Amino acid sequence: MTATTASSAQTLQNYLDQGLRGMWYPVLASWEVGNNPVGITRLEQQIVLWRDKDGAIHALEDRCPHRGARLSMGWNLGDRIACWYHGVEVGGDGEVKDVPAVDRCPLVGQKCLRSYPAKEAYGAVFLYFGITADEEPAELTFPKELADEASYSNFLCTASWNCNYQYALENVMDPMHGTYLHSSSHSMAEGDRKADMALEATDSGFIFKKNGQIGVNFDWVEFGSSGAYWMRLSIPYKKRFGPGGHFWIIGMVVPEDKDHCRVFFWRIRQVKDWQRDMWRFMYRNRLEQLHWDVLEQDRIVLENMAPNARGQEYLYQHDVGLSRLRRMMQKEAQKQLAMLSELEAAQ
Repeated sequence: MTATTASSAQTLQNYLDQGLRGMWYPVLASWEVGNNPVGITRLEQQIVLWRDKDGAIHALEDRCPHRGARLSMGWNLGDRIACWYHGVEVGGDGEVKDVPAVDRCPLVGQKCLRSYPAKEAYGAVFLYFGITADEEPAELTFPKELADEASYSNFLCTASWNCNYQYALENVMDPMHGTYLHSSSHSMAEGDRKADMALEATDSGFIFKKNGQIGVNFDWVEFGSSGAYWMRLSIPYKKRFGPGGHFWIIGMVVPEDKDHCRVFFWRIRQVKDWQRDMWRFMYRNRLEQLHWDVLEQDRIVLENMAPNARGQEYLYQHDVGLSRLRRMMQKEAQKQLAMLSELEAAQ
């Protein structure tokens, strides 16, 4: 590998480590954004979120255009936020609305901060991270297990992990680990400890599955891209774990920075009417802690991977799914970097 090739590969990996753009990411659970401004870091960008008087969420760079103080330390004025340091007021569109300390301040009316399109869905706050600041948001659609709320019932689980988001994505794209890491789980103790794996293309991504074993363990996973990256899987549930058939999981991951991420997992059963009530009661009282125990096993392994683990791997047939995912993401990163390079050259 030449020095130029190595440098290009490192630039690509650095971009991927921060997080791909041009898509929606869940950034917080809805309940985490109340009346007070909330400061977060996502895709290495520091962002402030708040709700206006109608409950709608606004999101901006977490930086006062005057001196750079954190707007998340300021006051929620509804359609705008006021800096604690000198009272500068910035609207949800990133435009300075008032500088109360100065008459006719030239800052007023200027769009000084990046704003982020925001929406709420299924208990989560989603922000759109454009490749460029003025990019129109992509359409966002969800798998049917979330979208069909009349037939399915879900609980959102979210947690922060001290690892790069790519580890979290690849962990889900690895059905075989369930047979080993989660072998003491209430739902993943069954099934063969050997398997041949197969890839199957879909309209929005692909399915990676065990050949000849479906409905026994964590036997398959689907990757989809429909305005956001998501993964879907199902785990067979015995009747004693309540109504609704298989236990569905929809997972998404958002990078915080290169070494931290936030995972979002919707836990779902196909239930309605009285069965919905039974499932929701049973989940809160019997199953939720069991699911947290499984998630903790994933977290512990991923947070303790060897240094530069991804650079020293020996992959085999069970890793075809994560290899496909990596190639897709690398291709998208190359496309985005080329677009940014063209824009920079045109300026």
